[in-house]
This record gives sequence, structure tokens and C-alpha cells, in this order.
Amino acid sequence: MRRVAVLFAATPSVYDALPGLDVYNAARDARTFPGGMPVVAHPPCAQWGRLRAFARDDQAERDLAPWALDQVQRWGGVLEHPFASVLWRHRALPAPGTRDRFGGFSLPVNQNWFGHRARKPTLLYVVGLEPRALPPFPLSIAEPTATIETEIRGRPGALPADSRRERSATPPQFAEWLVKVARSTRTPELEAAA
Repeated sequence: MRRVAVLFAATPSVYDALPGLDVYNAARDARTFPGGMPVVAHPPCAQWGRLRAFARDDQAERDLAPWALDQVQRWGGVLEHPFASVLWRHRALPAPGTRDRFGGFSLPVNQNWFGHRARKPTLLYVVGLEPRALPPFPLSIAEPTATIETEIRGRPGALPADSRRERSATPPQFAEWLVKVARSTRTPELEAAA
């Protein structure tokens, strides 16, 4: 089984129970990742997301997402960020349906397809795999049962809001799928290291 590094995992994490992973959480600085294997990257998004104006100004935390992106571009794998992340614009990442010079592509998904209670629109950036070679994933038209949108709380008929922990949690089915994606990737640098 090909090992995969998970960068910026929560503590505890759904990834802790999956085999063949090298998990980097808050106690194990992801920046110590030596390379040599594909990655699943969940870099902090507060500085990059739609609500970034309300995040504390933390340049060190902001620098983690571009660093994680560099790891994906070098070793292959997948980076996950909120759908409205400005990381795509900052690093000129490809829009869905296009490719970049690394062969990378972007894929929008909703995490409720993978079992999250809220829709949680997400953008994935994948390097080292052709889009047609992606593992199958669920496509659900089921309505979410919760929301991560704080501004609609209190409106009549509004869905209950997820807790802070639920908002940031990765559903087990999504984690498993992301690991399958990373395990399937190949890059020249990764092949040379093998």
C-alpha cells in the first residue's frame, strides 16, 4: 500500500484510523514533512476564505496554504479549501475545466455528498492524476440537514448551524476518498524519489 502524507490534520483526526498514512497534526508540524510521498493537504483557511476579513491577521498561518500547495505540486495529491478561497486567485490555480503547468486541475464538490450535515462547498486542487481517473464519488441531491452559514441563523425555516468542530471536520467518507485520490497520483518528482 502506497503511503500518503496528510498535512494539517485536526487533533484528533478521522485520518488517525486509516491505514498507510503519515499524519501531520498541530503537535507534528507539517512543515517538517520531508517529501517523497503524495499528500492530502488541509491547510488553514481562515486567512483565505470568504470570512477572511474577520480572521486575526496571522502571516505565519497565511503562509501555510501556499506551502501546502507547493507540496501537492511537487509530490502529487490533493489540496482541499473552501469554495470561496482566494488561494486560487493568489496562486493562479486553474478554474474547473482547465489545467495548469503542473497538470493540476480544480474540482468543486459539496461535502454533504460524503456525509457532512451541511452542504459545505469545497474546492479541490489535484496534481498527478487525470480527471477521468478520479475514484468514483457520490453525487447527492439530498438536502443538507445543517448549515455552516452563520448569517442565516434565526431566519424562519433556517437549518440548525453546525458547531465550530463540525464545520471544520472532514467526513470519514470524504477522507477515505481524498486518500484514494492521493494514492493514485504520480508526478515526475515522486517517481524519481521511488
